[in-house]
Amino acid sequence: MSLDQDFDNQEEDDGTEMSFIGHLEELRWHIIRAVSSILVFAILAFVYIEEIYHYVIIAPSRPDFWTYQMLCKLADKVGYEELCIKALNFKLQTIGVGDQFTMSMTSSVIAGLIFAFPYAFWEIWRFIKPGLREAERKSARGAVFYVTFLFFTGVLFGYYVVTPLAINFLANYTLDPSIINEFSLTSYISLVATLTLACGVAFQLPIVVFVLAKVGFLTPSFMREYRKHAMIVILIIAAVITPSPDIYSQIIVAIPLFMLYEVSILVAGKVEREKLAEERRLAKLGDDE
Repeated sequence: MSLDQDFDNQEEDDGTEMSFIGHLEELRWHIIRAVSSILVFAILAFVYIEEIYHYVIIAPSRPDFWTYQMLCKLADKVGYEELCIKALNFKLQTIGVGDQFTMSMTSSVIAGLIFAFPYAFWEIWRFIKPGLREAERKSARGAVFYVTFLFFTGVLFGYYVVTPLAINFLANYTLDPSIINEFSLTSYISLVATLTLACGVAFQLPIVVFVLAKVGFLTPSFMREYRKHAMIVILIIAAVITPSPDIYSQIIVAIPLFMLYEVSILVAGKVEREKLAEERRLAKLGDDE
């Protein structure tokens, strides 16, 4: 027997191992393409970093930001003047010699991650999808669209709602009038990025519920039974996200979270109906046999 034939036979005997290695190789290329897309968008963001900083990143630190203008209009309608934000009591500064360059690089990577998210997730989904059964593929149809839509909705909510409210509270909170707020650019970027990305992840709740319902961990009846408890948790989360003591800010943040929970109940209900339909179909097939 030749060495080539012996090697071929060894491949047949170790089919499982080679298949596993093949999957790892495939996963590696999916990850490489996903990371490459992030790098491409990060480079594009770095090219236009000055415009991104002025019109996007630094924008919530100015009183003319869109959210603050809308809050002033809301304040006029509800007669609650404290909602109107006319000034932000802080200045941004850098201390280290290379802080501005370092933060421009960091911000470019974050921007690249956000804008490349649809393609990066699509690459990961391409790896996961072949391993699903036909029924699971049908149930998960449109997964890339829904995950992307929820992610960007969460990012926009974090940027236009949560971040401005948090900045306003922290900027105007003072222990003594003699203390001047001069925030480092690093801490400011960290706050904006953390709140924005955290909301993008939090808005994936319906997807998480879909997966948990699929494996039988969650049911719509369970979620309805503990709806009141969930509302309390949501209010606590809203209070933590918006440290401002006024109730209006907390309500503005809590309402979308309530809506996400209700949508998640509908998602869990859809999964349960599909499971029952599949069980009836299998039972009918068994009776026919």
